Formats: sequence, structure tokens, C-alpha cells
Amino acid sequence: MFLLSVVSLAIASVSAFFSLSVQEEVLKVALACTAVFAIFLTLVCAPWSLKLTLVAIPFVIERIYSFSMR
Repeated sequence: MFLLSVVSLAIASVSAFFSLSVQEEVLKVALACTAVFAIFLTLVCAPWSLKLTLVAIPFVIERIYSFSMR
């Protein structure tokens, strides 16, 4: 299960990157949908430690950002 979640996370990352850099609309939407599907697949198949890490990262970044703005 861990290998499947890492592979789907890699697919999501690559397709999200390409959806931001491609110019054609149909390809951009297809890559974005692939990224969203792969993220959901990652969250379903991932172990709890990876799920908690993925959820905690935005909170940590927000906390660091709010402390740096003071």
C-alpha cells in the first residue's frame, strides 16, 4: 500500500506540474483531473503517518508564515 501511495503521489505531482506549464486547455484540464484523482488515491491508500504528514504540512507552513510576518 505504501508503494502505491508513493507512486500515485508522484503521478499527482508530475501531472500538476505539467498542467501549470502546458498551454492547451484540453490537456491542462485532463492533467488537473489526473492530479486530483491521484491525490485522492494517495489519501485512500496511504498509511496514517503519511496522511498526517500531508495534512500537517499546510498548517506548519501557515504558522511559519504568520510568525515571519510579525
